[in-house]
Amino acid sequence: MIRATYVVETPCPIAEVAAMMAGEQSAGTFVRVEGETDQLRARFGATVVATEQIGHSQNPTLRSAWAERKGLTGPRGIYRVVIDYPEDNIGTNLPTLASVVAGNLYDLGEVTGLKLIDVEITKAYRLRYEMPRMGIAGTRASVGVRGRPIFGTIIKPNIGLSPEEIAALVERLCVAGADFIKDDEIAGTHPHAPVDARIRAVMDVVRRHRDRTGKLVMVAFNITDETDAMRRHADLLTKQEGSCAMVSLNWVGLSAVQTLRRHTALAIHGHRNGYGGMGRHPLLGMGVRAYQVLYRLAGIDHMHVHGMGGKFSDLDDDVTEAARHCLTAISPGDAVMPVFSSGQWAGTLPHTLAQIGADDMMFLCGGGIMAHPGGPAAGLNSLRQAHTAVIEGKTLHYAALTQPELAAALETFGQKP
Repeated sequence: MIRATYVVETPCPIAEVAAMMAGEQSAGTFVRVEGETDQLRARFGATVVATEQIGHSQNPTLRSAWAERKGLTGPRGIYRVVIDYPEDNIGTNLPTLASVVAGNLYDLGEVTGLKLIDVEITKAYRLRYEMPRMGIAGTRASVGVRGRPIFGTIIKPNIGLSPEEIAALVERLCVAGADFIKDDEIAGTHPHAPVDARIRAVMDVVRRHRDRTGKLVMVAFNITDETDAMRRHADLLTKQEGSCAMVSLNWVGLSAVQTLRRHTALAIHGHRNGYGGMGRHPLLGMGVRAYQVLYRLAGIDHMHVHGMGGKFSDLDDDVTEAARHCLTAISPGDAVMPVFSSGQWAGTLPHTLAQIGADDMMFLCGGGIMAHPGGPAAGLNSLRQAHTAVIEGKTLHYAALTQPELAAALETFGQKP
């Protein structure tokens, strides 16, 4: 069985609504039809596992013409609903899986709020789908980092630079000691900087840095595009000895990510930009656990989870849940690397490490590295110094007394030590 958990707001009896949800997304519709035998329903019908009231609302969160026609304008309950769907209804088909657990449920007239919170699958069912090619262990091996987070940054300015200017900046960041460098989500195949030209120019300096130092910096090139173009970009990146392709998950979709995964052994760096449109409202859209399960089945290696104390709206608990979910295997070997970004710097690292309870993470700082008064090398050093302070049980203010790069970071981005 595939188990889906929802939060539902409705003015109607929840038992009736839950049964309708189960029927709508499996073997039934709003009335019983010819051929819908008891035997068919027993094999292919979804099962309501549990309903529990968790709150109430005086007014509908979303308008429903159906409810208004019925005069259902009064108080309504908010419920947790759990439904099991037969695996045989789906087979191995990721878009169909998404359609079954979500599909038309958002549009039901009886529902004035609905959010898909979680999707749970068995270990055996998970193995039908794509696995990460690098995952956590492979990513660490590729960049040669053990015992600490992978520290990196985003190319800034994120747009407007020529391929040669981008390559010069990447070379500077490689020399500064970055483990990981990525394109911004809005960096596509621009007329002034086509992705193929960026790949060739940047990988030339990355390879030369590797030949000098032995360290291959992982660069995530944003190859987001239509599917055939992404495959071409991935092939070029492989030929240029690259290791990572970044994809804006929501705008290419589950099937395109799955196709890319089957096509290439590159690490797929999953950027979730746009997720706020489906995740921020408590009674609409999709929760982070359900969202991440679907894209993990597409075979990604890294997943953005935003950051703590940063520039975005996420609560620390939201970021923690997303990161811990990434690190929890559904089946052996399928955990993915959580990627922290958005307003991060040395001062946000200790709390992040404490919340996650592990250092398996990418910790990316744009301004926290690029805007450090001592330059990118000093910004990266401030991150390493902050990590050492955490390991040694020191406060950042105490550690900064003997670490000038950390002191400068606190002075610039936080509070004076």
